[in-house]
Amino acid sequence: QVQLVESGGGLVQPGGSLRLSCAASGFTFSNYVMSWYRQAPGKERELVASIGSTGAATNYANSVKGRFTISRDNAKSTVYLQMNSLKPEDTAVYYCTAVRSTSRHWGQGTQVTVSS
Repeated sequence: QVQLVESGGGLVQPGGSLRLSCAASGFTFSNYVMSWYRQAPGKERELVASIGSTGAATNYANSVKGRFTISRDNAKSTVYLQMNSLKPEDTAVYYCTAVRSTSRHWGQGTQVTVSS
């Protein structure tokens, strides 16, 4: 059974940091491209960052470049999103996904709220 379980969300003040984790099970994690998406209230889901199967290649949305870092630990079947210099507009539910060819899996999401 495929599972992606996100954790690490919460309430943080502007300028603060959070580290999201996504623990995967039920599939060969090291074969999949992993990504983080987010969806704010009333907005469409958007891609935040992606990382290739080996971790060598990464891609970021322009809105988070220089502030967010995606990484993965294939030995632990876990992908991370380090978020620094958080802004109120980063408030959203954050989801991790695993993609390989036509196969895509989603986690249940974790809420990130940036507010003073």
